[in-house]
Amino acid sequence: MNRKWIYRAALILAMSVIIIVGIRILAWRTKKNTVADPEFVLFYAENQTVDYPTTLGAQRFSDLVYERTNGRIKILVRCDAELGSESEVIRQMMYGGIAFARVSLSQLAEYMPEMNVLQMPYLYSGSDHMWRVLDGEIGDEFLLKTLDHDLVGLSWYDAGARNFYSTTPIRSLSDLEGMTIRVQESDVMADMVSALKAKPVKIVYSDVYSAIERGIVDGAENNWPSYEAMNHYNVARYYTVDEHTRVPELQICSKAVWDMLSPEDQAILSQCARESAIYQRELWQDREKTSRKIAESAGVTVIELTQEEKIRFRDAMRSVYTKYCGDQMDILNTIMEY
Repeated sequence: MNRKWIYRAALILAMSVIIIVGIRILAWRTKKNTVADPEFVLFYAENQTVDYPTTLGAQRFSDLVYERTNGRIKILVRCDAELGSESEVIRQMMYGGIAFARVSLSQLAEYMPEMNVLQMPYLYSGSDHMWRVLDGEIGDEFLLKTLDHDLVGLSWYDAGARNFYSTTPIRSLSDLEGMTIRVQESDVMADMVSALKAKPVKIVYSDVYSAIERGIVDGAENNWPSYEAMNHYNVARYYTVDEHTRVPELQICSKAVWDMLSPEDQAILSQCARESAIYQRELWQDREKTSRKIAESAGVTVIELTQEEKIRFRDAMRSVYTKYCGDQMDILNTIMEY
């Protein structure tokens, strides 16, 4: 009896192993068959480092699209400005040379002046105010405006507040006077610096460190993560928190590429872009705190402007508002009161 029981037990065990292995093989084959070979392999341009919040947001977007299209659409994220500067990338996208990118509104506004109203200096009282605007009807309307320039606006990314950093302290408006400040390739940012009585110099992002180190400029302006990620705190030891601009960033798609996709795939891309934006904003908040701690631990002097001084900075922007929002003052006022 014992031998028969052992034999039966061994037979049942062997059959169980065969069934389990068979199920796993079938599951693997089924899974393999559900992932199609890519119909589209598309490039995504990003000028930040591989561990930067916008780059990680781009990778989340890529992963979501690949998963939800069962591998039919594969997006390759290229960071560190491998595909060119933001301005160069935008031009290529208008002709379908690059499929996707994350770009600063400042760069995009050079081709779409109507976007300038969203990045006016001292426009938003804080991040909550900005997201109420961009995640609402106003933000949706501006995403649609990209279609007139052969681009498709997908979602808004966070870039925090931009502040000045320099080789000598900036504690007041008079300290800025006569200084040479690096700005993006953006007329708005250049005019903002000019309105503060400093001299703007347009330099591509990758050359800022050497420009400060060599004394070509006295400082620059950017957010905490950018300041830290590019080690600018090693050459510009003073960081002045004036929060002059909250310049949002956009995920965009080339319209030439977009029009090749089915409505179903377009819907998937739109949804994935919005989900990646939520993820990116969470990463941004964490990174901003970490970057500030790193800079402070390295000996950077952080300067907080007084409320009176902030008012002086804002009042200096009246000419900038008039120049760029002359026919959009109603929208400007609406945003301020939103």
